[in-house]
Amino acid sequence: MTRVTMDRFVRAGMMFRRDWRLGYGLALASFALALFSRFHLQGTLPPGFPYLTFFPAVIVTTFLAGLWPGILCAALCGVAALYFFIPPVNSFAMDGASTIAIGFYIFIVTVDIALIHFMHRAADRLEAKKRVTEELYDQQRTMFQELQHRVANNMTFVSALLQLQKRKVATDPGSASFALDEAQSRIETMSRIHRRLYDPASVDLPVAEYFQEICADLLQATGARNIVCLVDMPAVKLDIARLTTLSLLVTELVTNSLKHAFADDGGTITLKLERLDPQRLTLTVSDNGRGVPAEVDMAASKGLGTRIVQSLAAQLGGEVRALTNLGRGAAWQVVFAA
Repeated sequence: MTRVTMDRFVRAGMMFRRDWRLGYGLALASFALALFSRFHLQGTLPPGFPYLTFFPAVIVTTFLAGLWPGILCAALCGVAALYFFIPPVNSFAMDGASTIAIGFYIFIVTVDIALIHFMHRAADRLEAKKRVTEELYDQQRTMFQELQHRVANNMTFVSALLQLQKRKVATDPGSASFALDEAQSRIETMSRIHRRLYDPASVDLPVAEYFQEICADLLQATGARNIVCLVDMPAVKLDIARLTTLSLLVTELVTNSLKHAFADDGGTITLKLERLDPQRLTLTVSDNGRGVPAEVDMAASKGLGTRIVQSLAAQLGGEVRALTNLGRGAAWQVVFAA
């Protein structure tokens, strides 16, 4: 039997085992064919071969259709052999010889069915392990591709960050130390976020709890006191790439509030994620700090933080805008695709 024929035979067996109607139909068809063949050979075979056509029927049925169709076929074949082909024929009467013959039949078909059944179970376990291996391979390949993509994006982000700081130093050489410190702080913050993001325990957290921990990291990193970060987010599932981008955006906005919004008496920063409709989400980051002077247009600002926020919002396929007329404090809102 060639490999192609064997593969087709195995696939046919899987079809019979999946559908019980096909399985039991095969059992009845195999029994009928075996009984017909045995009657056809009645005058050809010498006495003493009552099971010659029945054993192959049981083996083929069990192999293709599984345990219970095989047992059904074996039972029907045993009853037919006892009635039609084991003396006294056309009777279910049993003597010592017929008892031995039936016992021999039961032993053989039991061994055959058991061996084939255990073979099926072993094959099913191997198939399950194969599927798990394939899934793990696909998962690792996807994670590796995502890691490459993310590293490339991070290098681009760092390059852009240093380029912006370079321009700032070019116009004000005295700010070189401050510019380098600011760049170092942003890179370290990004590093902490990525360590948390690629920690399996963190990725599986609810979105609200995950961003609560991000805020806690920022509060600890900046040494902020008397400042509370409130997170109000529904159970939304985000892929790693979008979660990373949103994390960096939140980090930038929260850091901006921590640096500029509060006096020594502290305050509150609020993160709120809402679903506008099935296609859009909106993130609002607000504080109740000192607010923005009336003459300052946050949306038109060309500062480094604003540029970073606008770039991250664009990566999400969304846009960012400054909210006004909120009274005390400041707020940014990002609308992006869900």
